[in-house]
Amino acid sequence: MKKLGRNDPCWCGSGRKYKTCHMAFDEKIEHYALQGHIVPDHDMLKTPEQIEGIRQSSRLNIAILDEIERQIHIGMSTEEIDGIVREMTADMGGIAAPLDYEGFPKSVCTSLNEVVCHGIPSSECLLKDGDIVNVDVSTIYQGYFSDSSRMFMLGDVAPETRRLVQVARECIDVGLAQVKPWNFLGDMAQAINDHARANGYSVVREIGGHGVGLEFHEEPFVSYVTSAGTEMLMVPGMVFTIEPMVNMGRADIVIDDDDGWTVTTEDGKPSAQWEVTVAVTEEGYEILTY
Repeated sequence: MKKLGRNDPCWCGSGRKYKTCHMAFDEKIEHYALQGHIVPDHDMLKTPEQIEGIRQSSRLNIAILDEIERQIHIGMSTEEIDGIVREMTADMGGIAAPLDYEGFPKSVCTSLNEVVCHGIPSSECLLKDGDIVNVDVSTIYQGYFSDSSRMFMLGDVAPETRRLVQVARECIDVGLAQVKPWNFLGDMAQAINDHARANGYSVVREIGGHGVGLEFHEEPFVSYVTSAGTEMLMVPGMVFTIEPMVNMGRADIVIDDDDGWTVTTEDGKPSAQWEVTVAVTEEGYEILTY
């Protein structure tokens, strides 16, 4: 990459001279890089215009989850949930990002009970009294991607399972508290992992969050089992998901050999996950999807 001169146009596209725009910002990032930390490339940082595009996509994403929250009920099939997502996304001018993504056959992921993630909707899978289900909606709108999921509890859910869902939700909040410029992704990861473990749970190691916005999955990979002071430096303009998968039992997982997608807990105990998309700002963060 060509080194910019002080009076060159800034790389961010603002039209301002580099010295009055991002020069001090880049020097601060370089300071961390020289200390051996992982730092983001310029192409990982979203412009204000791009963040607005992601924000608009997120509005569709949230509206779809709100509609599922209104309609979800015992006896409903997960295929019906897929139909709501498919039709509502199209009606609003969007595209369901999961459909045909690396061969995924549906428009949404529906993960029940011991299914950790990537559950495939089916007309044969009916929601039952006592079930918990994660509905993971990913939306493309005018070329911008948004991603979020919520947990839903059906009927008379066992108290210990309700607690799992609640703690998984709390993990999002304790993670968000660590999202601020010049912190590290590892700061967020340790806060989340510590909270889950303090409540007797484990966090899935192999699957984490990701950058998002211009593509469905971008760098960086966002782990929730690493240590404070490690992983990538967080700087304004980064957009990524926070989505720890919290297991009632062990952290070990299994991927279904038949469909190649469905991830379950190895010990068959329940798992819970909430997902938000966040943008790092000068002051802290903005939640784009919830």
